[in-house]
Amino acid sequence: MAVRWITGAQVRQLLDMDSCIAAMRRVMVQTSRGEVIVPPRSALRLASGDLFALMPGAMNRDTGAEPELFGIKLISLFHDNPAAGLPSHLGLVVLFEGEHGQPTAILGAAEVTAIRTAAASALATDVLARPNTPVLALLGTGDQAISHLAALARVRQFNEIRIWGRAPEKVEAFIAAHRASAPGLRPVATVREAVAKADVVCTLTGAGEPILRGAWLAPGCHVNLVGASQPARAEADAEVVTRTRFFVDYRQSAFDEAGELLMAIEAGLITRDHVCGELGEVIAGEVPGRRDERDITVYKSLGFAAQDLAACDLVARRAAAQDIGVMLEL
Repeated sequence: MAVRWITGAQVRQLLDMDSCIAAMRRVMVQTSRGEVIVPPRSALRLASGDLFALMPGAMNRDTGAEPELFGIKLISLFHDNPAAGLPSHLGLVVLFEGEHGQPTAILGAAEVTAIRTAAASALATDVLARPNTPVLALLGTGDQAISHLAALARVRQFNEIRIWGRAPEKVEAFIAAHRASAPGLRPVATVREAVAKADVVCTLTGAGEPILRGAWLAPGCHVNLVGASQPARAEADAEVVTRTRFFVDYRQSAFDEAGELLMAIEAGLITRDHVCGELGEVIAGEVPGRRDERDITVYKSLGFAAQDLAACDLVARRAAAQDIGVMLEL
């Protein structure tokens, strides 16, 4: 029995953004229809305060003609890693086939996470944002900012892309690295300046306390809340939740882990009914998304195992077809 080892660099080679956005569209609808099995992720808090998480799941492949695919993502979350030049999320995804339960592929999780997270945000932007969105604000300068810059360009055209980060030198380095592919990039000094009259806002930081205020958002704006993924952490204040049409990727994980949402509920400002729906329900036409030009919409991204499985299945199939990766005997 052999398993295919696919490196992070090979993941990036095989997983193009357009294909990943399409895969996220399919799996989000499957999730909202109850066609996937996604147990709550479990996390071990280390002595350092960092996390080691396990994300199992199972899903049917697109054709429905093959046995279900299942697997697990094993990932560490170390918030200080970017200062050491490393992604905050590191780990592995292991895929199994559904006929005999054999492991088939092992993939680098950091690259999968970066690409599929941005692809889901791009999908949410395509579904919820206004058609004309000239101004984008990216809050953060790490791996997710890089992948979101690429992903959002697949669904909207931006004339101005504002970049904010805590370290001005990192903002300048980010702009210098991506100016050729995104000529509208410009640095801003504050979050408030970044989001003023912005059409799309993405929070992509490791912030544990809110950096984004709801009072700063312009009517008609769309927000992707991406960085915070623990109940006690939030990138946005309660007003970002309460004054918006609030959508999630997966209800169960949102009510377990979405800090912005949970804090607003615990403060008595809203109830669970404030969640308008899952993104998959909007895509399937089961729940209305944006109702008019002045709606402020939010997509709260936490990520869940079925997204990883859909992306990894795509990569593994392409790797097998092109004989990419190393076969390891078990």
